Amino acid sequence: MTDADVRRVAELARLTLSPDDVALFTVQLGSILAYAETINEADTSEVAPTSHPLPAESALRDDEPRPCLDRERALANAPDSSAGLFKVPKVL
Repeated sequence: MTDADVRRVAELARLTLSPDDVALFTVQLGSILAYAETINEADTSEVAPTSHPLPAESALRDDEPRPCLDRERALANAPDSSAGLFKVPKVL
């Protein structure tokens, strides 16, 4: 990681960095990238590719109808309501 790399990343993120920040982040980002390289050394040859750490059937529930809140309970904590509806400020 070089100072130029850090300045480029800061530019992409629309950040203004002082020279001291550039020096600090060059060291810190270099350390992070070096650590990430150690992860690449792990032997994953026998690990099957996956898109989710859990089986999909345990991550999703069946889509079954169930009772919802009645209107009064839904509006109970609303800061403002009118005619049984949430009342919000106009967006311009």
